Amino acid sequence: MDNNIVLLGLIIATVLFSYKGFQDQLFFRKYEFHIGSILSGEQIRMISSGFLHADIAHLAFNMIALYSFANVVIAYFGIFFFLIIYFGSLLLGNIITFIFEKNNYSYRAIGASGAVTGIIYSAILLVPFQDVYLFFIPIGIPAYIFGFLYLLYSIYGMKSKSDNIGHTAHFGGAIAGYIFTIAKLPSLLFNSTWIVILLGIPIIILFVLTKTKKL
Repeated sequence: MDNNIVLLGLIIATVLFSYKGFQDQLFFRKYEFHIGSILSGEQIRMISSGFLHADIAHLAFNMIALYSFANVVIAYFGIFFFLIIYFGSLLLGNIITFIFEKNNYSYRAIGASGAVTGIIYSAILLVPFQDVYLFFIPIGIPAYIFGFLYLLYSIYGMKSKSDNIGHTAHFGGAIAGYIFTIAKLPSLLFNSTWIVILLGIPIIILFVLTKTKKL
């Protein structure tokens, strides 16, 4: 199985599904993440929503991020486990979103961000010292610093609810990428102990905030 063909196929499928959603509002509404519809039995939305995007910019950002980090994960684990991380992160991101928003029947969300975030965090654990470049910062940021700050920002976004970004799905995807990667390569616990601990701190903070009902 050619790894590049599978990765390209995943990206093309997402682009075509998203494009159909751009053109067909009924299609978009049928497959988006929607609490009320999921509660009524339409669990397919937990997966299908990851193939829809709000607009071209949203789609392009996610697919470029996926392409940029995917090869690191594929190089270490192969294409099959890459797909496990991708879809596991998509599903866990939506499950956690569902748990947090289950009483908000009108809550809607779309995008591959949870799945892509899982791949990004897997790649960060595998190569923590690679530089990550953001559009508005001209110098590279070490991946492990980016990962730590991004998760803290996601917690802030979940708590403040001041924008329309699906921070909860991002966080769920990051947790999945973190867990799957360590489970597959437990030597990281010994070879990159402080990186594993650093990226685990925001996850612990989220757990504490949830248990104390401060989120």
